[in-house]
Amino acid sequence: MDHPTILDAFIERSKMIKATENRPADDFPLPLTQIVSDLIKSGDELSFEEWELRIVTRLRHKVDRYSWVGMYWVIGDYLYLGAWSGPEATEHVKIPVGDGICGLAARTQETVIVDDVNARSDYLACFPGTRSEIVVPILLNGHAIGEIDIDGDKAGAYSDEDREELERLAAAISKRLQNGLIGDA
Repeated sequence: MDHPTILDAFIERSKMIKATENRPADDFPLPLTQIVSDLIKSGDELSFEEWELRIVTRLRHKVDRYSWVGMYWVIGDYLYLGAWSGPEATEHVKIPVGDGICGLAARTQETVIVDDVNARSDYLACFPGTRSEIVVPILLNGHAIGEIDIDGDKAGAYSDEDREELERLAAAISKRLQNGLIGDA
């Protein structure tokens, strides 16, 4: 699949993004709907690179069941890790589309929720403490161009609300990419 030129520029920027520092979650957590609404709104105020970093950082630090949050971007037949927030880096910085849970979500273009990663033979282990995962594809013009990948330390950590709100966020990311606002503030 040919990627738009603007997407290629974005991918290059994402490769330069570093992991965010570890910070504790807020004492008074907000509802996920509010967190996602705030993240979508903040996209109008930031460059795309800053917005991507804010998304992974805020999700991880404001939703206690999200122990690792990253964004992957599709280039050809592979997923490449962009911004991420977690206690440590993952070794999976390049994943073939179709491999593991991330690759499955990119291939099927559908959100995948895994309640118990230990029960899945196709799970690519990143961290010993991970028990559940949700992967939400970012779709543009009918193709998966990226995804939001979230790991959790508890089995069954993700609900329909997580799916709905993360899909809403993925749609906002897609809209911004479609509008060509990668480098704009």
